[in-house]
Amino acid sequence: MNLETSKMKKQLSPTHVWALAFGCIIGWGAFINPGKKFLPNSGIFGTAIAMILGAAVMFVIAYAYAYMVPKSPKVGGEFNYTKQCFGRSPAYLCGWFLMAAYLTNVPMNSTAIGLIVDGLDGQLDILKWGFHYTIAGFNVYGGEVLFASVILILFGWLNIVGVKKAGIIQTILASLLAICVFTLTVAAIFSSAVSWDNVQMGWGFDRSAALTAGASGNGLHAFAKVGPQGIVASVMATFAIAPWAYVGFETIPQAAEEFNFKHSKVMLIMGVAILFGCFVYIANNTVACLAVANWPDRVMEGDWILLIAAEAMLGTFGKVLIGIAVSCAVLSGIMGFYLASSRLLYSMARDGYVPKIFGRINEKYGTPVNAMIFCIIISLSGPVLGREALGWFVDMSAIGASIGFFFTCASTIVTMNRDGDSRFRYKCLAFFGVILSFCFIELQLVPIEGLGGVHFCWQSYLMFAVWCFIGLVFFIKQRKHFIID
Repeated sequence: MNLETSKMKKQLSPTHVWALAFGCIIGWGAFINPGKKFLPNSGIFGTAIAMILGAAVMFVIAYAYAYMVPKSPKVGGEFNYTKQCFGRSPAYLCGWFLMAAYLTNVPMNSTAIGLIVDGLDGQLDILKWGFHYTIAGFNVYGGEVLFASVILILFGWLNIVGVKKAGIIQTILASLLAICVFTLTVAAIFSSAVSWDNVQMGWGFDRSAALTAGASGNGLHAFAKVGPQGIVASVMATFAIAPWAYVGFETIPQAAEEFNFKHSKVMLIMGVAILFGCFVYIANNTVACLAVANWPDRVMEGDWILLIAAEAMLGTFGKVLIGIAVSCAVLSGIMGFYLASSRLLYSMARDGYVPKIFGRINEKYGTPVNAMIFCIIISLSGPVLGREALGWFVDMSAIGASIGFFFTCASTIVTMNRDGDSRFRYKCLAFFGVILSFCFIELQLVPIEGLGGVHFCWQSYLMFAVWCFIGLVFFIKQRKHFIID
């Protein structure tokens, strides 16, 4: 099949694209991380401030995307912008790490599938059968691996057989997700189980140190984050992963060739998706804190705090509500990041940056079938690695997104200068976006004294090094095939 004549079909409406962005922003993390990361690292107050600041930063960066999409309305997004403004090697760097941001989110969501079932089935343990082994202290069972793998293959197939079908399913999932979280939030307003007396250690605590000391109950207060330095560390611990928390709004440019509407609507769609995402993160974390009186102890035990909170407020219906919401979040995340990953890989293959086999379009469905199959195969690593890999995938996604943000904002400045565009607001926002993106990269990679828990853990550094090595191998092999136009 001739790659040059391949055409992707224009099948995505504004609603489909909003669902793509929102479904990618809100995955398993918005429901699992209140107990795993947000409350221990940042408490109720630090998390809220960090998420609001993160949303504000994403709005700044979104302006750069909204400016660049009409300039280069092709799949590939940031990769294309960097290629046009900075040349071959920077484009490859951007594309390779952006692939890490998107592709790690699929196995990341898949590892949460077993946790969802485990949390909802009580003592039945319906997926804990077959072979099992341990990774980082967590057992991985054959039943969990098989079930998650089937989901990954099914949703990959849905992306292959037509983006419109995928868009409809994504819209249903994203809408159900928003309705469930809104219902839970309204219930919290009127529930007697919710009390501000439950706000303990409102800026979080040092969970690692508490675990080492074997602390529990009132003894945990000795590890609370207090004072100016503690508050700053609290906010920064969650703000540093804002690129991961909001990664998804910028998946919109990846499907630019498939829009059936004007590109001028992109900023509005991105903005609404970011606001919805910010609401869900803050609402879930606040409900988890206010409805569970002994949440610090439950955090230390590794319990699913939000599920406990929902059951305390609404009984069995609360568990069902969380089950529907988190299932929609996980499935919409898988669907959306499959689409974004495959389109980015297709775009890079079309221009010779990765092997051309990934640049083939299915004649019947108009989708990049080989790129999609590759994404499915890579994503099947998630269930095998188990749920402890969640945090490692978060870090890889955050660094990849930060690099994509950096190059998009920088490309906006170059494009404005090249085209003689003197609009002051856009240029200032783009400069600010460059600075913020660089700060995110530094926070993630460089340990800073007094800000423990912000930078990568050693497993994440290892994954980062492996990804760099694989990328270098591909770069050496493919660079003679790189093209710009």
